Amino acid sequence: MKLSKGANAAVPTSLLAVIISWRSGHAVDAHALLLAEAGTVRSDRDLVFFNAPRHMSQAVTLDQEPAPGTARLSVSLPRTESDVARIVVAGSIDDGTFGDIADLTLTIEAAHGPIAQFEITDPDAVSAMMFGEFYRRDGQWRFRAIGQGWDSGLPGLVTEFGVTIDGPAEPTPDHSRADRIPAYPVQQRVSTGTALTGSPGPNQLDTAPWDQEGTHLAPTGQHDRPDEGPARPRTLGANRADQARRHSAATGPRDRAAHRPDPTDERPARPRPSRPVDLQRQRHEVEPPIPAPPNPERADWHADPENPARMRWWDGAEWTSATFEQLRPGPRSCQRCGNPRRRKLFGGLAPCQSCDHEIEEFLTHWHTQAWRALTAAGPRGAEWDALWASLRYQRIDEGLGRAALRDVALTYVERLVAFAFADGEIEQREFEAFEYAIEELALSGPLVEDLRRRMYRGRTLSRLRGGDLPVVRTPGLHLDPEEKVHVDLPAVHVRQLAKGPKLTDGRLIASNKKLRFVGTDTGTELPWNRVVSVHVEQRWVVVAATSSRGGATFDVEDPDYVAAALEGALRVAKRLVLTPGQRDTRSIPQEVKAEVWQRDGGKCVECGDGHYLEFDHIIPLSRGGATSATNLQILCRACNRAKGARI
Repeated sequence: MKLSKGANAAVPTSLLAVIISWRSGHAVDAHALLLAEAGTVRSDRDLVFFNAPRHMSQAVTLDQEPAPGTARLSVSLPRTESDVARIVVAGSIDDGTFGDIADLTLTIEAAHGPIAQFEITDPDAVSAMMFGEFYRRDGQWRFRAIGQGWDSGLPGLVTEFGVTIDGPAEPTPDHSRADRIPAYPVQQRVSTGTALTGSPGPNQLDTAPWDQEGTHLAPTGQHDRPDEGPARPRTLGANRADQARRHSAATGPRDRAAHRPDPTDERPARPRPSRPVDLQRQRHEVEPPIPAPPNPERADWHADPENPARMRWWDGAEWTSATFEQLRPGPRSCQRCGNPRRRKLFGGLAPCQSCDHEIEEFLTHWHTQAWRALTAAGPRGAEWDALWASLRYQRIDEGLGRAALRDVALTYVERLVAFAFADGEIEQREFEAFEYAIEELALSGPLVEDLRRRMYRGRTLSRLRGGDLPVVRTPGLHLDPEEKVHVDLPAVHVRQLAKGPKLTDGRLIASNKKLRFVGTDTGTELPWNRVVSVHVEQRWVVVAATSSRGGATFDVEDPDYVAAALEGALRVAKRLVLTPGQRDTRSIPQEVKAEVWQRDGGKCVECGDGHYLEFDHIIPLSRGGATSATNLQILCRACNRAKGARI
């Protein structure tokens, strides 16, 4: 709804935004005054302006960084106190007047968008202006468009509504002669706060009509009440004395210094605050920021830049107020609290009892939080960093924290390895996560080194199966053009005959073209297009081919390595029929791994061992077993090897 001067409209009782916009290079400051029924502020705190941008009731808030060419107020009508009858929306300008500003517009916006707009056309040459006001009527809130101003600027505006300001009083007009009729400028047309809520005088020079209750009469179709008719014209009295009397009645309340209270007025005087309002714009000197410490991403204690004799906490983003005095403990004093330590009976110094008790109590709860963080996201992330930051904040040595975490850290690393080997493929990210966990948790020892060897070997086999194959020099062997050898090692060719297996010693040679076996009295060649699969069975490498008699079985020293290399060569040779990055059916989702681990308690279901754990298919994949939680179990390495392929 577009409002004209003097018009009013209902507004929802909600959070509203009042936006004053204009088109010029001037700077307009928005203000608000919360008025009581008497038409004045209850206290000087009811003025919201650049030095006090937020009312104590949170009913009105001034946006101190609005968009260019705008000023913005947030008005929360539900938070407005019950004894506030009106909220005046005003503005002021320091350099120039509102007459120099083009396209001055006030817009009221609710949550769903604009609800009212008041375009102030041809504003007067004033430096302060009352744009409009929110007021209560019949239990609801309405907004009235006013658009009248003061040539005395912001001081004249706020003192009009009872605000006490700091500084010399404004000069008041001389009304000693009743027959003097000065030429009043347009900017003094605003009536006093009393006249806005009481009955207007007959000589009121406001261009907008007022009703008998002292409110503006809206144009046709915009009245507060449907039975209100158009405004009746008012005429000034012909008698010069009447004009002076009416003028004195209209302008007298504006002169707060010369106004004498009526002795018959029984209203209690409004208490004045001890300190008047300072309308001078407060310009705070920006102090240079305190420099950040080295490694600012890490929360820790550092020497206070303002007082090097004490330590100050840096939380990873800014300096906090937490400090403590630096201690210079001697050899017989506690390094944490500085208290003296007692001597032991057989020499040496006993630990500080008070600090030991505090550290033990803190680490008890810290241990539980650390395990929760490890199982959730591992030894990284914001939660993990905050965990160690809390340890540093308590000034506890990180070595004590790592010692307290050793058991759960080993359990976490065992779980990490078991999850990595669940599908038989060790990816680079899994290998890097393992190495990072070992370094972050500061783990060492025979068990950790054995786990590292397993992960390294698993990663090597996965790279071979993925086609990352070595190139071996084979002098004396005739090769086809562009043929590269990947495997050349001693092997035993196993052939199953009716009278038993026949073993033939020789060399197993795998290239990017074919698979060869060269023996003392025999030889075999298998092009990769005839090979179907390569797998390990009972410590033998079994190569399956398209024909029943075309396969081969080899006994080698390291069957897992040879099978992985042959499988990689096979995949490279058939790269056009394999989908890049395709995972085989052995891939186990992470949620299934976690479910099986939780169900089996992170231990071998056969012997209860908690080390060298592996995920095992109860019914092997080769015999139709599914990759599901019901067909998976946790076995240690020994039990898994003993199980073999038995069901």
